[in-house]
Amino acid sequence: MKIAVDAMGGDYAPKEIVLGALRAARQFDCDIVLVGDEEKINNILSAERNMGMAKISVRHASEVVEMNEHPADAVRQKKDSSIVVATRLVKDGECDAVLSAGSTGAAVAAAQLVLKRIKGIKRPSIATPIPTPQGATLMLDSGANVDSKPIHLLQSALMGSIYSELVYGHKSPRVGLLNIGEEETKGDELARETYPLLTTLGERQVIRFTGNAEGRDIPKGNFDVVVCDGFVGNALLKFGEGLAKTIIQLVKDELTSAGLFAKLGALLVKPALKNLAKKLDVTEYGGAPLLGVNGCVIISHGSSNAKAIENAIRVANDFAASKVLERIQSTIVKEEILLNDLDDN
Repeated sequence: MKIAVDAMGGDYAPKEIVLGALRAARQFDCDIVLVGDEEKINNILSAERNMGMAKISVRHASEVVEMNEHPADAVRQKKDSSIVVATRLVKDGECDAVLSAGSTGAAVAAAQLVLKRIKGIKRPSIATPIPTPQGATLMLDSGANVDSKPIHLLQSALMGSIYSELVYGHKSPRVGLLNIGEEETKGDELARETYPLLTTLGERQVIRFTGNAEGRDIPKGNFDVVVCDGFVGNALLKFGEGLAKTIIQLVKDELTSAGLFAKLGALLVKPALKNLAKKLDVTEYGGAPLLGVNGCVIISHGSSNAKAIENAIRVANDFAASKVLERIQSTIVKEEILLNDLDDN
């Protein structure tokens, strides 16, 4: 696999991006093309004495899309920006996947403008893994779209189910619709209109729709895939990240501020706390795939460090090695008439 990495995207770019890419190149035996300011990237690479046999190359890009810029306008105007050049490498067949920790909007815009959407897909969707006791629940959409329509959630369910099956190994993944209750009649207009459409897909055995999912069902692992509007999904994701960090910190504070016996107990539970912190650490998951475009695109957290980038490249490898794109394309073609009929209704 050959992965294009936007080396200039992210809060800690380019250093942490480059270091993460170096780790991944050695760990996963993949080729990596670092895209961005050639001089800055090479300075970081030259300072690393233990590069080993890492397969790293650099592609110069003279521009960067900043976080405060309008994503679509910036992508159109900055043709030589790192995210556009990196995405174009996938379009031209030079790389198998692209990864960015920069502006999510810019990454989505570049994917749509350069790679284009899969024929029949109305909008792409970001599929983010949420840790559970059994592994992870895939949540779509976590920020690519707001003001979604039922057809968008319908297609997110289809794409998420395919990804969950082929990448996570879930046979017949359980798909849920995020709502405020289990009953079919619960929720806002979007949820009430989407429910019967997902039911129809379930009856056609296109997906395994198992009903409404409440917020607490996601971390419990009661569903393999949960679909929702991107505004809701992004808010839920960031709340979960903050809550996980707060819980870990509160536990640490309580154990270290108490008496002698509590501190001795803390030493005993320290290994378990480390394992728990690792399971809740977003850097362990690295990045989330953008589903619905003609190429493998991985979007990482803006605050990604080297560890997160390393794991994101692992995700990119898994995505590129799977047959997710081909399955989505063939399923959309096969179910095109049904999807159009549901959209019309």
